[in-house]
Amino acid sequence: MLYNRMRVSNRAIVMPESPIRKLTPYADEAKRRGIEIYHLNIGQPDIHTPKSIFDAIRNFSSDVLPYGPSQGLLDLRTTIAEYFERFSIQVSPDEIFITTGGSEAIVFALMVTCDVGDEILIPEPFYTNYNGFAEMAGVTIIPLSTTVLDGFRYPTGQEIEAKITKRTKAILVCSPNNPTGTVYTREEMERIGSMARKYNLYILSDEVYREFTFDGKTHISVFHLPDLEDRAIIMDSISKRFSACG
Repeated sequence: MLYNRMRVSNRAIVMPESPIRKLTPYADEAKRRGIEIYHLNIGQPDIHTPKSIFDAIRNFSSDVLPYGPSQGLLDLRTTIAEYFERFSIQVSPDEIFITTGGSEAIVFALMVTCDVGDEILIPEPFYTNYNGFAEMAGVTIIPLSTTVLDGFRYPTGQEIEAKITKRTKAILVCSPNNPTGTVYTREEMERIGSMARKYNLYILSDEVYREFTFDGKTHISVFHLPDLEDRAIIMDSISKRFSACG
């Protein structure tokens, strides 16, 4: 008996592949042939993972690895709240949710703030996997154009307003930015906050590169701005600052 070839879902068909992962096999093959490759792709920091992380893994002695709380272990959330306080970011452990990496945090943030068919504004160029995350959530990305001529500064209020429709639900901001490296100023962040208040939008703030600021620049968190607590979500990760990507 012959069976028709199984067909995957439309979601799987249209899901964009990570361009970074797509090119990796070609780079690996070139290295096998002795060609020197300069990696400008995946965000693996060139710093050592802290020894304490490996020590904690080696010293784990429990006989059972139980389910943890859905929100994450309280000790961990308390420690993260204390970490944020070092940067004058005031959050309580009850406001923190632990996810399996920053990517899952972004997907959860999109799904909890947006319905299928909603739109989010993102400055372009942006982290390529935002496309896949938006596809998973059924959300449409509306790009805001930036240019190298002015250092990829954030668009003006007029340019932002020109992209807002009745379907706009959120602004996704990444500072320091991936891939441009631009660190948005307080004035730029306040502009984003003003648009969010005026048009009743969420702000999804990807702050994974918070500590990667140089040349005297200062990172301004969305939580440094007033009156945004009910409409802002910070998405963060230990992958970069601790070089713990895996």
